[in-house]
Amino acid sequence: MRQRQVSQGARRAREFEAFTAGAAGRLLHAATLLTAEAPDDNPRARRLLSLALAHTYACWGRLRGEDPYDRTRQYLATRFARAAWHQYGGFGRGRPYPGSPLAQLSPQERLILVLRLYEGVAEEQTAALLGLPTERVRTICDRATATLLHPPRNPAPAVTPAKVVPS
Repeated sequence: MRQRQVSQGARRAREFEAFTAGAAGRLLHAATLLTAEAPDDNPRARRLLSLALAHTYACWGRLRGEDPYDRTRQYLATRFARAAWHQYGGFGRGRPYPGSPLAQLSPQERLILVLRLYEGVAEEQTAALLGLPTERVRTICDRATATLLHPPRNPAPAVTPAKVVPS
């Protein structure tokens, strides 16, 4: 009995290690996009990924044919949404890395954009995951896409009147 548990534990660890080796890079990139941090300096994204992978490992034996990548991505997204809600009192604007193309988007816009465009999650699934109507997800995704494609212009520089020199 004990030996069987040990071999099952070792098999579980090998399966999870193989999953992590294949999926961690893409999930880290998704987390980095969500947090809008610099790719080489992303402690919030790494923490988010670590928590999502730990949750997946804890549930590994209960997946029963469920896609572990999908489960990890769902946890990553809901954890990000919850953290943004608590940290900013809703989906307000955080302080992302200014060089990130997604820095000008709100956390909610980043979340929906990353799920829809980077991860390829359907509108209906995104809406169900976030508890939003499908139309709202579509509107937010369209607005975020438009913001990225046509960023707001910086204000025009102030014009100072020219000094008149008496002749």
